[in-house]
Amino acid sequence: MPGIFDMSLENMFCKRCEEGFEPSEKIVNTNGELWHTQCFVCAQCFRVFQDGIFYEFEGRKYCEHDFQVLFAPCCGKCGEFVIGRVIKAMGASWHADCFGCADCGTLLADAGFVRYLGRALCHTCNARARAAQLNTYMCHKCHGIIDGEPLRFRGEVYHGYHFTCTTCNVELDHTAREVKSRAGYASNDMNELYCLRCHDKMGIPICGACRRPIEERVVTALGKHWHVEHFVCAKCEKPFHGHRHYEKKGLAYCETHYHLLFGNLCFVCNQVIVGDVFTALNKAWCVHHFACTICDNKLNLKTKFYECDEKPVCKRCYERFPNELRRRLRRAHENTPKKSVS
Repeated sequence: MPGIFDMSLENMFCKRCEEGFEPSEKIVNTNGELWHTQCFVCAQCFRVFQDGIFYEFEGRKYCEHDFQVLFAPCCGKCGEFVIGRVIKAMGASWHADCFGCADCGTLLADAGFVRYLGRALCHTCNARARAAQLNTYMCHKCHGIIDGEPLRFRGEVYHGYHFTCTTCNVELDHTAREVKSRAGYASNDMNELYCLRCHDKMGIPICGACRRPIEERVVTALGKHWHVEHFVCAKCEKPFHGHRHYEKKGLAYCETHYHLLFGNLCFVCNQVIVGDVFTALNKAWCVHHFACTICDNKLNLKTKFYECDEKPVCKRCYERFPNELRRRLRRAHENTPKKSVS
């Protein structure tokens, strides 16, 4: 900011108009240059500087507004003029506090950045983005791409060689097992890693779904151990939570989906048969729906019936058939069909 003084100077001239000064006239002195107060104005708008504040460029002085309009760049994020430190990147200008990672927002002015798919990313987010594009993983420790299976620890993924077994200190790989700290802490931050050999010696069961140790309640089914929340229906993926499950070809199903997928449909009502199934004439029936197709009387295990057009007929109705029809039925069937309940 220039100084304004009362001076009585001889042989001194104004920088702008090159005229002298009156005795005791107030003058402006900036960087050894003297000005009449009315001559010390903006080189663009010729107005007196507000509060004496000005910006100098190539030997000319400008008020703040005209300097911004003429020379100051606009920030690529906030759109305001950038005065002072200007960050030039990604084909634009930025305030240092506005130039951040497009993913996590970390400021990049001093940390450096990587241009990826037209966006400025910090090194961590760049590694993560490239890992996602390659359909692989990014190590949470070194931020490098993980070739193959990662080691999973405390909810993150790592290169296995960053860790050693808690017991034998051997270098680990993706097969390492995470176990709650023996000190009994509940926090995941206190969990420990073990190689397979040391872990097997501990006798801790492994979940058949997530392949992680089971340290609380264990569900044993299908010849494997499971976390309670991981033992689910193969169709709807809802946990059984102690409810009955049905097994089929090495998979577990809830009652609803087991019957829908593998159950019998009643020949009469066309609904899934829940409970006992009456099988006869190569068909399945609800027990209470198996009846004579002529008189609709219910048939049971003790009731003799005959087949007529692949449908059951009770003995009474069968005997009312014409003799010729009965002879044809006997010739068509060498033996009376057997009935069974499953």
